[in-house]
Amino acid sequence: MKKLINDPRHVVREMLEGLVDLHPGLALLEDETVVVRAGLPEPARRPVAVLSGGGAGHEPAHAGYVGPGLLAGAVSGDVFTSPSTDAVLAGIRACAGPAGAVLIVKNYTGDRLNFGLAAELARAEGIPTEVVVVADDVALRDRIDPARSRGIAGTVLVHKVAGAAAEAGLPVAGVAAAARGAAARLGTMGVALTPCIVPAVGRPGFTLGEEEIELGLGIHGEAGSQRATAQAADALVDVLIDRILAALDLGTGARAALLVNGLGATPPMELAIVARRALSALRGRGVTVERAWAGSFLTALDMAGCSVSVLAADDAVLAGLDAPASAPAWPGGGRAAPERVTVRGPAAAAPAVSGPACAAAPRFRAALAAVAAALRADEARLADLDGRAGDGDLGASMVRAADAIEGLMDSAWTSPAAVLAGLGDALRRAIGGSSGPFYATALLRASRRLGAEPDLAAWAAAFEEAVAAIADLGGARPGDRTMLDALHPAAGAFRAAVAAGRNAGDALAAAAEAAEAGAAATAGMTPRLGRASYLGERAIGVPDAGASAVATWLRALAGV
Repeated sequence: MKKLINDPRHVVREMLEGLVDLHPGLALLEDETVVVRAGLPEPARRPVAVLSGGGAGHEPAHAGYVGPGLLAGAVSGDVFTSPSTDAVLAGIRACAGPAGAVLIVKNYTGDRLNFGLAAELARAEGIPTEVVVVADDVALRDRIDPARSRGIAGTVLVHKVAGAAAEAGLPVAGVAAAARGAAARLGTMGVALTPCIVPAVGRPGFTLGEEEIELGLGIHGEAGSQRATAQAADALVDVLIDRILAALDLGTGARAALLVNGLGATPPMELAIVARRALSALRGRGVTVERAWAGSFLTALDMAGCSVSVLAADDAVLAGLDAPASAPAWPGGGRAAPERVTVRGPAAAAPAVSGPACAAAPRFRAALAAVAAALRADEARLADLDGRAGDGDLGASMVRAADAIEGLMDSAWTSPAAVLAGLGDALRRAIGGSSGPFYATALLRASRRLGAEPDLAAWAAAFEEAVAAIADLGGARPGDRTMLDALHPAAGAFRAAVAAGRNAGDALAAAAEAAEAGAAATAGMTPRLGRASYLGERAIGVPDAGASAVATWLRALAGV
Protein backbone atom coordinates (compact mmCIF):
# COMPACT_ATOMS: atom_id res chain seq x y z
CA MET A 1 0.00 0.00 0.00
CA LYS A 2 1.38 3.39 -1.03
CA LYS A 3 -0.22 6.31 0.80
CA LEU A 4 0.95 9.81 1.68
CA ILE A 5 0.55 9.20 5.40
CA ASN A 6 2.80 8.79 8.42
CA ASP A 7 1.28 6.45 11.01
CA PRO A 8 -2.17 5.00 10.21
CA ARG A 9 -3.12 5.54 13.86
CA HIS A 10 -2.65 9.30 13.48
CA VAL A 11 -4.19 9.81 10.04
CA VAL A 12 -7.38 11.51 11.23
CA ARG A 13 -5.77 13.94 13.67
CA GLU A 14 -3.07 14.94 11.18
CA MET A 15 -5.62 15.37 8.41
CA LEU A 16 -7.71 17.70 10.58
CA GLU A 17 -4.62 19.61 11.67
CA GLY A 18 -3.76 20.21 8.02
CA LEU A 19 -7.29 21.38 7.23
CA VAL A 20 -7.33 23.83 10.14
CA ASP A 21 -3.83 25.07 9.28
CA LEU A 22 -5.07 25.95 5.79
CA HIS A 23 -8.30 27.67 6.84
CA PRO A 24 -8.17 30.42 9.47
CA GLY A 25 -11.93 30.27 9.97
CA LEU A 26 -11.61 26.84 11.59
CA ALA A 27 -10.35 25.62 14.95
CA LEU A 28 -9.55 22.15 16.28
CA LEU A 29 -10.41 21.00 19.80
CA GLU A 30 -7.27 20.09 21.74
CA ASP A 31 -8.38 16.72 23.01
CA GLU A 32 -10.87 15.57 20.38
CA THR A 33 -11.03 15.19 16.62
CA VAL A 34 -13.61 17.95 16.41
CA VAL A 35 -13.42 20.96 14.08
CA VAL A 36 -15.44 24.05 15.01
CA ARG A 37 -15.83 27.55 13.69
CA ALA A 38 -13.14 29.85 15.02
CA GLY A 39 -14.26 33.00 16.80
CA LEU A 40 -17.77 31.90 17.74
CA PRO A 41 -19.67 34.55 19.73
CA GLU A 42 -20.41 34.18 23.40
CA PRO A 43 -22.80 31.23 24.02
CA ALA A 44 -25.74 33.51 24.83
CA ARG A 45 -25.48 35.14 21.40
CA ARG A 46 -25.04 31.98 19.36
CA PRO A 47 -27.76 30.76 16.99
CA VAL A 48 -28.68 27.09 16.89
CA ALA A 49 -25.51 25.09 16.29
CA VAL A 50 -25.74 22.59 13.42
CA LEU A 51 -23.25 19.74 13.83
CA SER A 52 -22.57 16.65 11.79
CA GLY A 53 -19.87 14.06 11.51
CA GLY A 54 -19.09 10.39 11.27
CA GLY A 55 -16.12 8.27 10.40
CA ALA A 56 -13.19 9.83 8.55
CA GLY A 57 -12.46 8.84 4.98
CA HIS A 58 -15.30 10.85 3.44
CA GLU A 59 -13.34 14.05 2.96
CA PRO A 60 -14.06 16.83 2.38
CA ALA A 61 -16.99 15.79 4.58
CA HIS A 62 -17.54 16.60 7.30
CA ALA A 63 -15.12 19.22 8.51
CA GLY A 64 -14.99 20.80 5.08
CA TYR A 65 -18.52 22.09 5.64
CA VAL A 66 -17.80 23.94 8.86
CA GLY A 67 -18.40 27.63 8.33
CA PRO A 68 -21.01 30.40 8.36
CA GLY A 69 -24.29 29.28 6.85
CA LEU A 70 -23.38 25.61 7.18
CA LEU A 71 -22.05 23.63 10.14
CA ALA A 72 -20.91 25.05 13.45
CA GLY A 73 -18.84 21.92 14.06
CA ALA A 74 -17.95 18.51 12.70
CA VAL A 75 -16.99 15.44 14.71
CA SER A 76 -14.71 12.85 13.16
CA GLY A 77 -14.11 9.26 14.16
CA ASP A 78 -11.42 6.96 12.88
CA VAL A 79 -11.63 5.94 9.23
CA PHE A 80 -15.13 4.55 8.56
CA THR A 81 -15.75 4.43 12.33
CA SER A 82 -18.30 6.45 14.26
CA PRO A 83 -16.89 9.09 16.60
CA SER A 84 -17.30 8.43 20.31
CA THR A 85 -20.15 9.82 22.36
CA ASP A 86 -17.66 11.94 24.30
CA ALA A 87 -16.31 13.48 21.09
CA VAL A 88 -19.81 14.38 19.92
CA LEU A 89 -20.69 15.83 23.31
CA ALA A 90 -17.47 17.87 23.27
CA GLY A 91 -18.49 19.26 19.90
CA ILE A 92 -21.93 20.24 21.18
CA ARG A 93 -20.47 21.94 24.23
CA ALA A 94 -17.95 23.84 22.08
CA CYS A 95 -20.50 25.11 19.56
CA ALA A 96 -23.90 25.39 21.21
CA GLY A 97 -25.39 27.96 23.51
CA PRO A 98 -28.84 28.28 25.06
CA ALA A 99 -30.40 28.20 21.57
CA GLY A 100 -29.38 24.56 21.31
CA ALA A 101 -28.01 22.23 18.67
CA VAL A 102 -29.21 20.10 15.76
CA LEU A 103 -27.18 16.98 14.97
CA ILE A 104 -27.34 15.72 11.38
CA VAL A 105 -26.58 12.02 11.39
CA LYS A 106 -26.22 9.56 8.53
CA ASN A 107 -28.25 6.42 9.07
CA TYR A 108 -25.61 4.02 10.39
CA THR A 109 -25.96 2.20 13.69
CA GLY A 110 -22.77 3.53 15.27
CA ASP A 111 -23.52 7.13 14.31
CA ARG A 112 -27.11 6.92 15.54
CA LEU A 113 -26.03 5.44 18.86
CA ASN A 114 -23.18 7.82 19.61
CA PHE A 115 -24.83 11.00 18.35
CA GLY A 116 -28.12 9.98 19.97
CA LEU A 117 -26.53 9.36 23.38
CA ALA A 118 -24.58 12.62 23.12
CA ALA A 119 -27.85 14.43 22.44
CA GLU A 120 -29.38 12.91 25.58
CA LEU A 121 -26.39 13.97 27.65
CA ALA A 122 -26.51 17.48 26.18
CA ARG A 123 -30.20 17.80 27.01
CA ALA A 124 -29.41 16.70 30.56
CA GLU A 125 -26.95 19.60 30.72
CA GLY A 126 -29.66 22.01 29.60
CA ILE A 127 -28.71 22.28 25.90
CA PRO A 128 -31.79 21.77 23.69
CA THR A 129 -30.66 19.19 21.14
CA GLU A 130 -32.43 17.56 18.20
CA VAL A 131 -31.20 14.68 16.04
CA VAL A 132 -32.02 14.51 12.32
CA VAL A 133 -31.28 11.22 10.58
CA VAL A 134 -30.55 11.20 6.85
CA ALA A 135 -31.40 7.99 4.97
CA ASP A 136 -31.09 9.09 1.34
CA ASP A 137 -29.75 5.89 -0.26
CA VAL A 138 -32.43 4.45 -2.56
CA ALA A 139 -30.43 1.44 -3.77
CA LEU A 140 -31.97 -1.09 -1.38
CA ARG A 141 -35.46 0.35 -0.92
CA ASP A 142 -37.06 -2.60 -2.69
CA ARG A 143 -35.52 -4.89 -0.04
CA ILE A 144 -35.67 -2.91 3.21
CA ASP A 145 -37.84 -0.34 4.93
CA PRO A 146 -36.87 3.13 3.62
CA ALA A 147 -36.28 4.23 7.21
CA ARG A 148 -33.40 1.75 7.36
CA SER A 149 -31.68 3.10 4.24
CA ARG A 150 -28.14 4.34 4.55
CA GLY A 151 -27.20 8.00 4.69
CA ILE A 152 -24.82 8.98 1.91
CA ALA A 153 -23.76 11.98 -0.18
CA GLY A 154 -27.10 13.79 -0.26
CA THR A 155 -26.42 14.59 3.40
CA VAL A 156 -24.36 17.55 2.20
CA LEU A 157 -27.51 19.23 0.88
CA VAL A 158 -29.19 18.68 4.24
CA HIS A 159 -26.22 20.41 5.89
CA LYS A 160 -26.80 23.40 3.65
CA VAL A 161 -30.53 23.69 4.28
CA ALA A 162 -30.12 23.26 8.04
CA GLY A 163 -27.23 25.72 8.19
CA ALA A 164 -29.28 28.35 6.37
CA ALA A 165 -32.17 27.85 8.79
CA ALA A 166 -29.87 28.27 11.77
CA GLU A 167 -28.24 31.37 10.28
CA ALA A 168 -31.70 32.84 9.74
CA GLY A 169 -32.33 32.63 13.49
CA LEU A 170 -34.89 29.80 13.58
CA PRO A 171 -35.28 28.00 16.91
CA VAL A 172 -33.96 24.50 17.35
CA ALA A 173 -37.30 22.92 16.40
CA GLY A 174 -37.47 25.03 13.24
CA VAL A 175 -33.93 24.13 12.18
CA ALA A 176 -34.62 20.45 12.80
CA ALA A 177 -37.85 20.67 10.81
CA ALA A 178 -36.06 22.26 7.85
CA ALA A 179 -33.41 19.54 7.92
CA ARG A 180 -35.96 16.73 8.22
CA GLY A 181 -38.00 18.22 5.38
CA ALA A 182 -34.95 18.21 3.11
CA ALA A 183 -33.95 14.69 4.15
CA ALA A 184 -37.46 13.40 3.36
CA ARG A 185 -37.25 14.85 -0.17
CA LEU A 186 -33.83 13.41 -0.93
CA GLY A 187 -32.69 10.38 -2.89
CA THR A 188 -29.16 9.19 -3.73
CA MET A 189 -27.64 6.21 -5.48
CA GLY A 190 -24.04 5.42 -6.31
CA VAL A 191 -21.89 3.15 -8.43
CA ALA A 192 -18.35 1.93 -7.69
CA LEU A 193 -15.76 1.13 -10.34
CA THR A 194 -13.02 0.12 -7.87
CA PRO A 195 -12.81 -0.65 -4.15
CA CYS A 196 -11.12 1.60 -1.58
CA ILE A 197 -8.21 0.93 0.77
CA VAL A 198 -8.53 1.74 4.48
CA PRO A 199 -5.08 2.97 5.65
CA ALA A 200 -5.05 0.82 8.78
CA VAL A 201 -5.95 -2.30 6.77
CA GLY A 202 -3.72 -1.76 3.75
CA ARG A 203 -5.71 -3.72 1.22
CA PRO A 204 -8.94 -3.23 -0.75
CA GLY A 205 -12.13 -3.76 1.21
CA PHE A 206 -13.65 -5.83 -1.59
CA THR A 207 -12.77 -7.00 -5.09
CA LEU A 208 -14.21 -6.18 -8.47
CA GLY A 209 -13.38 -7.95 -11.70
CA GLU A 210 -11.85 -6.01 -14.57
CA GLU A 211 -15.26 -5.56 -16.19
CA GLU A 212 -17.35 -5.47 -12.99
CA ILE A 213 -19.00 -2.57 -11.20
CA GLU A 214 -21.02 -2.39 -7.98
CA LEU A 215 -24.36 -0.62 -8.28
CA GLY A 216 -25.82 1.04 -5.21
CA LEU A 217 -22.92 0.52 -2.83
CA GLY A 218 -22.53 2.34 0.49
CA ILE A 219 -19.88 4.93 1.24
CA HIS A 220 -17.76 2.46 3.21
CA GLY A 221 -17.64 -0.09 0.41
CA GLU A 222 -20.67 -2.02 1.66
CA ALA A 223 -22.36 -4.16 -0.93
CA GLY A 224 -24.84 -2.52 -3.24
CA SER A 225 -27.95 -3.72 -4.95
CA GLN A 226 -26.11 -5.75 -7.59
CA ARG A 227 -22.89 -6.50 -9.38
CA ALA A 228 -23.08 -5.56 -13.03
CA THR A 229 -20.94 -5.37 -16.13
CA ALA A 230 -19.18 -2.09 -16.79
CA GLN A 231 -21.09 0.05 -19.24
CA ALA A 232 -21.11 3.52 -20.76
CA ALA A 233 -21.59 6.47 -18.42
CA ASP A 234 -24.93 7.48 -19.96
CA ALA A 235 -26.43 4.05 -19.39
CA LEU A 236 -25.29 3.99 -15.76
CA VAL A 237 -26.63 7.47 -15.07
CA ASP A 238 -30.00 6.51 -16.54
CA VAL A 239 -30.19 3.59 -14.09
CA LEU A 240 -29.37 5.85 -11.13
CA ILE A 241 -31.83 8.58 -12.15
CA ASP A 242 -34.64 6.11 -12.79
CA ARG A 243 -34.19 4.50 -9.36
CA ILE A 244 -34.03 7.84 -7.57
CA LEU A 245 -37.10 9.31 -9.29
CA ALA A 246 -39.09 6.14 -8.63
CA ALA A 247 -38.17 6.25 -4.94
CA LEU A 248 -39.09 9.93 -4.63
CA ASP A 249 -42.14 9.63 -6.89
CA LEU A 250 -40.95 12.58 -8.97
CA GLY A 251 -42.03 13.20 -12.52
CA THR A 252 -43.25 15.81 -14.93
CA GLY A 253 -43.56 19.22 -13.32
CA ALA A 254 -41.27 18.50 -10.39
CA ARG A 255 -38.46 20.86 -9.40
CA ALA A 256 -35.16 19.55 -8.10
CA ALA A 257 -31.57 20.16 -7.12
CA LEU A 258 -28.88 17.80 -8.41
CA LEU A 259 -25.63 16.77 -6.73
CA VAL A 260 -23.12 14.66 -8.70
CA ASN A 261 -20.54 13.38 -6.23
CA GLY A 262 -17.19 11.72 -6.83
CA LEU A 263 -16.23 8.90 -4.50
CA GLY A 264 -12.58 9.90 -4.15
CA ALA A 265 -10.72 8.75 -7.27
CA THR A 266 -13.00 10.01 -10.00
CA PRO A 267 -11.56 12.85 -12.09
CA PRO A 268 -13.56 16.00 -12.84
CA MET A 269 -13.69 14.95 -16.50
CA GLU A 270 -15.82 11.91 -15.65
CA LEU A 271 -17.98 13.78 -13.15
CA ALA A 272 -18.77 16.38 -15.81
CA ILE A 273 -19.82 13.61 -18.21
CA VAL A 274 -22.07 12.16 -15.52
CA ALA A 275 -23.54 15.59 -14.71
CA ARG A 276 -24.24 16.21 -18.39
CA ARG A 277 -26.28 13.01 -18.64
CA ALA A 278 -27.98 13.46 -15.27
CA LEU A 279 -29.22 16.91 -16.30
CA SER A 280 -30.41 15.57 -19.63
CA ALA A 281 -32.12 12.56 -18.04
CA LEU A 282 -33.95 14.64 -15.45
CA ARG A 283 -35.12 17.18 -18.00
CA GLY A 284 -36.16 14.40 -20.33
CA ARG A 285 -38.45 13.11 -17.60
CA GLY A 286 -40.06 16.49 -17.11
CA VAL A 287 -38.08 17.54 -14.02
CA THR A 288 -36.87 21.14 -13.85
CA VAL A 289 -33.33 21.22 -12.44
CA GLU A 290 -33.12 24.43 -10.44
CA ARG A 291 -29.67 23.94 -8.93
CA ALA A 292 -26.81 21.57 -9.78
CA TRP A 293 -23.31 20.83 -8.54
CA ALA A 294 -20.62 18.33 -9.53
CA GLY A 295 -17.47 17.53 -7.57
CA SER A 296 -16.19 15.41 -4.70
CA PHE A 297 -18.39 16.27 -1.72
CA LEU A 298 -18.60 13.08 0.36
CA THR A 299 -16.14 10.42 -0.70
CA ALA A 300 -15.07 6.89 0.18
CA LEU A 301 -11.29 7.33 0.42
CA ASP A 302 -9.77 6.39 -2.96
CA MET A 303 -12.77 4.66 -4.49
CA ALA A 304 -13.45 5.29 -8.16
CA GLY A 305 -17.10 5.89 -8.94
CA CYS A 306 -19.81 8.41 -8.23
CA SER A 307 -23.20 8.99 -6.70
CA VAL A 308 -26.10 11.06 -7.92
CA SER A 309 -28.40 12.87 -5.49
CA VAL A 310 -31.73 14.48 -6.31
CA LEU A 311 -33.46 16.81 -3.83
CA ALA A 312 -37.08 17.66 -4.59
CA ALA A 313 -37.15 21.44 -4.32
CA ASP A 314 -39.71 24.08 -3.51
CA ASP A 315 -39.12 27.77 -2.87
CA ALA A 316 -38.16 27.17 0.76
CA VAL A 317 -35.59 24.50 -0.11
CA LEU A 318 -34.13 26.68 -2.85
CA ALA A 319 -33.87 29.59 -0.44
CA GLY A 320 -31.91 27.38 1.93
CA LEU A 321 -29.59 26.23 -0.86
CA ASP A 322 -29.06 29.79 -2.07
CA ALA A 323 -28.49 31.39 1.33
CA PRO A 324 -24.97 32.79 1.83
CA ALA A 325 -22.48 30.26 3.17
CA SER A 326 -18.74 29.93 3.42
CA ALA A 327 -16.83 26.75 4.14
CA PRO A 328 -13.73 25.11 2.67
CA ALA A 329 -15.66 22.51 0.66
CA TRP A 330 -18.88 24.33 -0.19
CA PRO A 331 -18.71 25.46 -3.85
CA GLY A 332 -21.53 27.99 -3.63
CA GLY A 333 -23.60 28.95 -6.64
CA GLY A 334 -25.31 26.01 -8.24
CA ARG A 335 -27.73 27.85 -10.47
CA ALA A 336 -28.19 25.61 -13.50
CA ALA A 337 -28.81 26.99 -16.97
CA PRO A 338 -32.23 25.87 -18.23
CA GLU A 339 -30.53 24.35 -21.26
CA ARG A 340 -27.06 23.99 -22.70
CA VAL A 341 -25.79 27.12 -24.41
CA THR A 342 -23.86 26.69 -27.64
CA VAL A 343 -22.62 29.41 -29.96
CA ARG A 344 -21.47 29.26 -33.54
CA GLY A 345 -17.79 30.00 -33.98
CA PRO A 346 -16.33 32.25 -36.65
CA ALA A 347 -16.75 30.96 -40.16
CA ALA A 348 -13.75 29.15 -41.58
CA ALA A 349 -11.94 30.61 -44.55
CA ALA A 350 -13.50 29.66 -47.86
CA PRO A 351 -11.83 26.61 -49.44
CA ALA A 352 -9.75 26.99 -52.55
CA VAL A 353 -11.71 27.12 -55.79
CA SER A 354 -11.89 23.71 -57.41
CA GLY A 355 -10.18 23.22 -60.73
CA PRO A 356 -8.89 20.45 -62.92
CA ALA A 357 -6.56 17.99 -61.27
CA CYS A 358 -2.90 18.38 -62.05
CA ALA A 359 -1.03 15.77 -64.08
CA ALA A 360 0.60 14.34 -60.98
CA ALA A 361 -2.69 13.89 -59.13
CA PRO A 362 -2.96 10.11 -59.65
CA ARG A 363 0.51 9.59 -58.24
CA PHE A 364 -0.21 11.93 -55.33
CA ARG A 365 -3.36 9.98 -54.52
CA ALA A 366 -1.55 6.66 -54.64
CA ALA A 367 1.30 7.98 -52.49
CA LEU A 368 -0.97 9.43 -49.83
CA ALA A 369 -3.13 6.30 -49.80
CA ALA A 370 0.01 4.28 -49.10
CA VAL A 371 0.98 6.66 -46.29
CA ALA A 372 -2.47 6.39 -44.71
CA ALA A 373 -2.39 2.59 -44.87
CA ALA A 374 1.12 2.46 -43.37
CA LEU A 375 0.17 4.74 -40.47
CA ARG A 376 -2.89 2.62 -39.69
CA ALA A 377 -0.86 -0.57 -39.75
CA ASP A 378 1.78 0.91 -37.43
CA GLU A 379 -0.67 2.25 -34.81
CA ALA A 380 0.07 -0.29 -32.09
CA ARG A 381 3.86 0.00 -32.41
CA LEU A 382 3.81 3.80 -32.37
CA ALA A 383 1.46 3.82 -29.37
CA ASP A 384 3.79 1.45 -27.52
CA LEU A 385 6.88 3.52 -28.29
CA ASP A 386 5.13 6.74 -27.29
CA GLY A 387 3.77 5.19 -24.11
CA ARG A 388 7.25 4.31 -22.91
CA ALA A 389 8.34 7.92 -22.93
CA GLY A 390 5.14 10.00 -23.18
CA ASP A 391 1.39 9.72 -23.02
CA GLY A 392 0.98 6.94 -25.60
CA ASP A 393 -1.33 8.82 -27.95
CA LEU A 394 0.85 9.01 -31.07
CA GLY A 395 -0.57 5.83 -32.60
CA ALA A 396 -4.11 7.20 -32.32
CA SER A 397 -2.93 10.57 -33.67
CA MET A 398 -1.43 8.94 -36.74
CA VAL A 399 -4.69 7.07 -37.36
CA ARG A 400 -6.48 10.41 -37.27
CA ALA A 401 -3.88 11.66 -39.73
CA ALA A 402 -4.72 8.71 -41.99
CA ASP A 403 -8.41 9.63 -41.79
CA ALA A 404 -7.60 13.21 -42.74
CA ILE A 405 -5.45 12.12 -45.67
CA GLU A 406 -8.19 9.89 -47.02
CA GLY A 407 -10.76 12.65 -46.66
CA LEU A 408 -8.73 15.25 -48.54
CA MET A 409 -11.09 17.32 -50.70
CA ASP A 410 -10.96 17.14 -54.46
CA SER A 411 -9.87 20.77 -54.78
CA ALA A 412 -6.58 19.90 -53.10
CA TRP A 413 -5.35 18.04 -56.18
CA THR A 414 -5.14 21.04 -58.54
CA SER A 415 -1.36 21.51 -58.04
CA PRO A 416 1.46 20.07 -55.95
CA ALA A 417 1.41 23.20 -53.77
CA ALA A 418 -2.34 22.84 -53.26
CA VAL A 419 -1.88 19.21 -52.25
CA LEU A 420 0.63 20.13 -49.53
CA ALA A 421 -1.39 23.12 -48.33
CA GLY A 422 -4.61 21.10 -48.23
CA LEU A 423 -2.87 18.27 -46.41
CA GLY A 424 -1.44 20.71 -43.86
CA ASP A 425 -4.89 22.16 -43.18
CA ALA A 426 -6.37 18.68 -42.83
CA LEU A 427 -3.71 17.50 -40.38
CA ARG A 428 -3.96 20.70 -38.36
CA ARG A 429 -7.64 20.01 -37.74
CA ALA A 430 -7.31 16.26 -37.25
CA ILE A 431 -4.35 15.89 -34.90
CA GLY A 432 -4.07 17.36 -31.44
CA GLY A 433 -0.98 17.63 -29.30
CA SER A 434 2.31 18.56 -30.96
CA SER A 435 2.17 16.40 -34.09
CA GLY A 436 -0.61 18.39 -35.74
CA PRO A 437 1.07 21.81 -35.51
CA PHE A 438 4.45 20.37 -36.56
CA TYR A 439 3.17 18.60 -39.66
CA ALA A 440 0.84 21.45 -40.62
CA THR A 441 3.59 24.06 -40.35
CA ALA A 442 6.01 21.92 -42.33
CA LEU A 443 3.55 21.25 -45.14
CA LEU A 444 2.33 24.83 -45.40
CA ARG A 445 5.88 26.19 -45.60
CA ALA A 446 6.88 23.54 -48.15
CA SER A 447 3.83 24.38 -50.26
CA ARG A 448 5.00 27.96 -50.61
CA ARG A 449 8.36 26.76 -51.89
CA LEU A 450 6.90 24.84 -54.82
CA GLY A 451 6.11 26.36 -58.19
CA ALA A 452 3.38 25.32 -60.59
CA GLU A 453 5.38 22.41 -62.01
CA PRO A 454 8.21 21.71 -59.56
CA ASP A 455 11.17 19.58 -60.53
CA LEU A 456 13.02 17.28 -58.15
CA ALA A 457 15.35 20.08 -57.08
CA ALA A 458 12.33 22.16 -56.02
CA TRP A 459 10.95 19.20 -54.09
CA ALA A 460 14.32 18.78 -52.33
CA ALA A 461 14.33 22.46 -51.39
CA ALA A 462 10.70 22.20 -50.17
CA PHE A 463 11.60 19.16 -48.05
CA GLU A 464 14.41 21.10 -46.38
CA GLU A 465 12.10 24.09 -45.85
CA ALA A 466 9.62 21.76 -44.13
CA VAL A 467 12.28 20.38 -41.78
CA ALA A 468 13.51 23.89 -40.96
CA ALA A 469 9.92 24.94 -40.18
CA ILE A 470 9.62 22.18 -37.59
CA ALA A 471 12.93 23.17 -36.01
CA ASP A 472 11.86 26.82 -35.89
CA LEU A 473 8.47 26.00 -34.34
CA GLY A 474 9.61 23.55 -31.69
CA GLY A 475 13.14 24.73 -31.02
CA ALA A 476 14.63 21.26 -31.46
CA ARG A 477 17.83 20.38 -33.25
CA PRO A 478 19.26 17.08 -34.49
CA GLY A 479 20.44 15.07 -31.50
CA ASP A 480 17.60 16.19 -29.22
CA ARG A 481 15.80 12.86 -29.78
CA THR A 482 12.80 14.14 -31.71
CA MET A 483 11.22 13.63 -35.11
CA LEU A 484 13.97 15.90 -36.50
CA ASP A 485 16.47 13.09 -35.98
CA ALA A 486 14.68 11.22 -38.75
CA LEU A 487 13.61 14.19 -40.87
CA HIS A 488 16.96 16.02 -41.00
CA PRO A 489 19.00 13.11 -42.39
CA ALA A 490 16.14 12.15 -44.68
CA ALA A 491 16.02 15.62 -46.23
CA GLY A 492 19.79 15.60 -46.65
CA ALA A 493 19.75 12.19 -48.29
CA PHE A 494 16.95 13.26 -50.64
CA ARG A 495 18.85 16.41 -51.67
CA ALA A 496 22.07 14.46 -52.23
CA ALA A 497 20.32 11.85 -54.36
CA VAL A 498 18.69 14.51 -56.51
CA ALA A 499 22.01 16.33 -56.91
CA ALA A 500 23.55 13.03 -58.07
CA GLY A 501 20.93 12.79 -60.81
CA ARG A 502 18.91 9.92 -59.32
CA ASN A 503 15.19 9.65 -60.04
CA ALA A 504 12.35 10.36 -57.60
CA GLY A 505 11.94 6.74 -56.51
CA ASP A 506 15.63 6.35 -55.73
CA ALA A 507 15.70 9.69 -53.92
CA LEU A 508 12.75 8.71 -51.75
CA ALA A 509 14.32 5.34 -51.02
CA ALA A 510 17.49 7.07 -49.88
CA ALA A 511 15.43 9.41 -47.70
CA ALA A 512 13.55 6.48 -46.16
CA GLU A 513 16.78 4.63 -45.35
CA ALA A 514 18.23 7.72 -43.74
CA ALA A 515 15.04 8.28 -41.72
CA GLU A 516 15.05 4.69 -40.49
CA ALA A 517 18.70 4.96 -39.45
CA GLY A 518 18.01 8.27 -37.75
CA ALA A 519 15.00 6.89 -35.88
CA ALA A 520 16.98 3.85 -34.72
CA ALA A 521 19.78 6.11 -33.50
CA THR A 522 17.39 7.96 -31.18
CA ALA A 523 17.33 4.87 -28.94
CA GLY A 524 20.79 5.87 -27.73
CA MET A 525 20.04 9.55 -27.22
CA THR A 526 19.07 11.36 -24.03
CA PRO A 527 15.92 13.38 -24.79
CA ARG A 528 16.21 17.13 -24.37
CA LEU A 529 12.75 18.31 -25.44
CA GLY A 530 9.14 17.16 -25.03
CA ARG A 531 7.64 14.78 -22.48
CA ALA A 532 10.43 12.27 -22.98
CA SER A 533 12.89 14.84 -21.58
CA TYR A 534 11.28 14.39 -18.16
CA LEU A 535 12.59 10.82 -18.16
CA GLY A 536 16.16 11.79 -19.01
CA GLU A 537 18.41 8.73 -19.31
CA ARG A 538 15.50 6.44 -18.43
CA ALA A 539 14.28 6.91 -22.04
CA ILE A 540 17.49 5.46 -23.48
CA GLY A 541 17.00 2.12 -25.23
CA VAL A 542 13.67 2.93 -26.88
CA PRO A 543 13.49 4.76 -30.25
CA ASP A 544 11.63 8.05 -30.36
CA ALA A 545 8.04 7.53 -31.47
CA GLY A 546 7.85 10.71 -33.56
CA ALA A 547 11.01 9.83 -35.46
CA SER A 548 9.70 6.29 -35.97
CA ALA A 549 6.48 7.66 -37.45
CA VAL A 550 8.53 9.70 -39.94
CA ALA A 551 10.35 6.55 -41.01
CA THR A 552 7.00 4.78 -41.45
CA TRP A 553 5.46 7.29 -43.82
CA LEU A 554 8.66 7.90 -45.75
CA ARG A 555 9.06 4.15 -46.36
CA ALA A 556 5.46 4.10 -47.61
CA LEU A 557 6.19 6.97 -50.02
CA ALA A 558 9.30 5.21 -51.29
CA GLY A 559 7.29 2.10 -52.07
CA VAL A 560 4.84 3.78 -54.44
